[in-house]
Amino acid sequence: MRSTLQRLVLLGMGVALGACAARPAPPVQRYVLGMSRAEYRDYRETKASPCDAEPRWLADELTTVNGLLSRFLRETEQLPAVDAPEHASRLALLQEATRTLPPLLEVHRGTLRSLEECGFRRSGAFPEISQRGVELVEATRARLAQAPAALEAAALHEARRQWKEEAPNREASARGTWCPAAPKVGQPDVYYARQEADGRIEWRFCDGHRVERAAGGEPQLIEPEGLTRRERRLIQPRRYLEAAGNFPTEEVDRQPDTAPARGSAAKESPSGGPG
Repeated sequence: MRSTLQRLVLLGMGVALGACAARPAPPVQRYVLGMSRAEYRDYRETKASPCDAEPRWLADELTTVNGLLSRFLRETEQLPAVDAPEHASRLALLQEATRTLPPLLEVHRGTLRSLEECGFRRSGAFPEISQRGVELVEATRARLAQAPAALEAAALHEARRQWKEEAPNREASARGTWCPAAPKVGQPDVYYARQEADGRIEWRFCDGHRVERAAGGEPQLIEPEGLTRRERRLIQPRRYLEAAGNFPTEEVDRQPDTAPARGSAAKESPSGGPG
């Protein structure tokens, strides 16, 4: 009786151990970020343990993910200038990472934690892989937390660059809209005003005059070249200064203060008009 009971107990233990051993390994998943690729397994899917994996394969998977994270951190450490050829690709990499990288980080962090329970955790390259992986996960999480601000700053820089580049077209458009074909000298008609990045404001008049005011300074009238003596007698500086002072401040063409909303076109700056 006892021997039969012992056999049944041992048989039951064998069945249980066999069931545990037969637990399927999670499937290999592939992740691509820019030019980097990594293969990994999410052991949480099947409640399997990385300790049951072939150590060499596990080491390769962890090393591959570490390499992807390391390259991402290196390539996004500092965004290139907007005029640099690689600026667009680096910005796209950072945007893509904010969307797709967090799930991989959670999987990698979970596997590294489970690795501490494995008997081979101190063998071969596992200590170095584990330490490096933990450092990379934390550094990547910090980089992703900084990404929204970096992306907004890059978008604002690009918006300001476009604003400066397109300023001559906006001015020409305003002149064609508000000025007569043959403007009369001495008529202080403002058709456009722009504030530069250094705070200097310039008001432009249809007859070629300009009023300039440096940041914190007093406005000054600038005459166009080639005026005749008769035309100069028609000019009353006070009227030009008053016209500039009366120009609506909300219609002064200024560089953007905030980045345009993602997925929408940048709002065009005011193009000026008569005050």
